[in-house]
Amino acid sequence: MYVCICNGVTDSDIRQAAKAGCGGLAELTMRTGCGACCGSCVDTAAEVLEQARAELKPGRDNVVAFPRISHAA
Repeated sequence: MYVCICNGVTDSDIRQAAKAGCGGLAELTMRTGCGACCGSCVDTAAEVLEQARAELKPGRDNVVAFPRISHAA
């Protein structure tokens, strides 16, 4: 779906930016132009970016446990 009509930015574009390490709305605007014209997309863009970034965070299920190494001889 189009999030920013002015610059033709889709939710997929925003998700790709998140995967590439986009850290916030200001950076998203610099990368895609989203929100740079009329600004009516800013709330939706921020929401999509936040959701995409949250989905990329590793969960507790993805944590690999390493055994403790004892230094005592």
